Formats: sequence, C-alpha cells, structure tokens
Amino acid sequence: MEPTDTDRVFQSYGRCCKNELFFIDFYDRFMGSSPEIRAVFVDTDMKQQRHLLRNGIMQLILHARGMPDTKLRALGQSHSRSGYNIRPDMYGLWLDALLATVHRHDPEYSDELAAAWRCVLQPGIELIRGAY
Repeated sequence: MEPTDTDRVFQSYGRCCKNELFFIDFYDRFMGSSPEIRAVFVDTDMKQQRHLLRNGIMQLILHARGMPDTKLRALGQSHSRSGYNIRPDMYGLWLDALLATVHRHDPEYSDELAAAWRCVLQPGIELIRGAY
C-alpha cells in the first residue's frame, strides 16, 4: 500500500521537527521574504512564535487528515483584519518559505514531496485566509 500524501507530509514534518533550527530557519527565510512580513514580527517573542508555528503546521496537517476545522477557524479569526491583519497574499510567501525550509531540513525531500506538502496544506491555508 502506498502512503497517502497526508502520511508522507506528516512523516516529513516529523523529520523536520527533530531539529529546532528548522523553525529558526523558517522565520529567517519568511521574514527575509518581505519588509512587510518582517514588520509584522517586530515586537514578537520569537521563541513563543516558533512554538505556535510548530503547533500551527501540525493543525494544518491534522485538518487534512480529517480533524475538525475548529482550531484553524480560530487561527483564521486571530489572523484576520480584525486581529493580526495578516493579508491573504502573505500566505503564499509563508508556504514558499516553509517548503524551502523543508527542502533544507528533510533529507528525503523531493519535488514530489513538495507537491504533496502544497496539496495537504492548501485547504487549511484557504480556510485561514478566508477569515480575512
């Protein structure tokens, strides 16, 4: 039996999480992608933010595996224009930075795995983005 995309992404994320530098590298890359993104994090406790990211990515994967969308809806509300005001166009930069970081940290990375990551995360990202 072939592993599903969600299984492959879950396993890939597990490999990435073995090294705390994964989350540091992600934010270096993400904040380097745009002055507007960098400005969002000016007064942020980055240690706490990395913890939130770790959980947020897991929530996206679990949603793709069938978990109810309650936590992602709450995340969407907190990131909406009435919350942190994370504009919908910023999520593309977020996903690109994430996949570049996965490429660096997952020794089993491939273009096929990157496509699986996009496929698995996109529905949850759209749910969050839609709350804007």
